Amino acid sequence: MGTAITTTLTTEALLRLLAWTSPAYPVGGFSYSHGIETAVEEGLLPDAAALTAYIAAVIERGAGRVDGALLAAAHAAPDDAALDAVAELAAAWRGTAETALEATQQGGSFALVTAALLPDPRFAAFARRHRGRLTHAVAFGAAAAMAGIPRQPALLAYLQGFAANLVSAGVRLVPLGQTDGQRVTAALWPVVIRAAEAAEATPLDELATALPCVEMLSMRHETQYTRLFRS
Repeated sequence: MGTAITTTLTTEALLRLLAWTSPAYPVGGFSYSHGIETAVEEGLLPDAAALTAYIAAVIERGAGRVDGALLAAAHAAPDDAALDAVAELAAAWRGTAETALEATQQGGSFALVTAALLPDPRFAAFARRHRGRLTHAVAFGAAAAMAGIPRQPALLAYLQGFAANLVSAGVRLVPLGQTDGQRVTAALWPVVIRAAEAAEATPLDELATALPCVEMLSMRHETQYTRLFRS
């Protein structure tokens, strides 16, 4: 399934990651499906296997690949100028209006709450500089670095949280039972591990995606007659 985690987390760091990726953390992830709603409407995701394949593609070849690399870069940024450059690049890395909203609305909500909880004032200043344009992945990576959370577990937590949110959307839309939803989640663990490893090894100037079908589904979702989700 990939290499084992060798980084030691403090108890506080582990609890922060669990809190940040909990559905109770008020970022609004439950309202986004990342094109799944249109895919279900068009009969493309009839069962758990199809949902698993869709989310795996998003994580490894779509937004997950981009977000992982941007999170890693934000975490490793040596100063404010480098961090600001990552944030500006991330703001341009979405192909549709709805997926851009998905990234920046969650990023803004995450930043607002986290700035009030982190003891490091640099994060609040960073969030103010990029108000309205800060993506979730970059905010998460910057916050993790400033909280002293190592990059590898931060990547795994973020990507697993992203995957779990899409599974939750699929459970409601396909629809699937809760047990099938957990089977899909478990099937995606190797995908999350590979994506986290790739994120640490991918320079930003080599970053690319290969998932135009999801962007097309997202575009069609903008005019879909009946919608439960914002993307």
